[in-house]
Amino acid sequence: MNFDKELDARNLSCPLPILKTKKALNELTSGQVLKIVATDPGAVKDMQAFATQTGNALLSHTEENKTYVFLMRKK
Repeated sequence: MNFDKELDARNLSCPLPILKTKKALNELTSGQVLKIVATDPGAVKDMQAFATQTGNALLSHTEENKTYVFLMRKK
């Protein structure tokens, strides 16, 4: 899937991936897609909760070699 911006949140612990995601989403316009790459296992639950709380759409999340990739569309 195509994305408009990529955020590298590798080697950051909670809550930094969420805080950086929020900041990156603020720089996008409605409908644009942010790709987030993280290594914190807690990011899986955190991104799901963040999407639910903020109304942004978590389009997908995958895991490969303990790296988590999320695609989130700004509301």
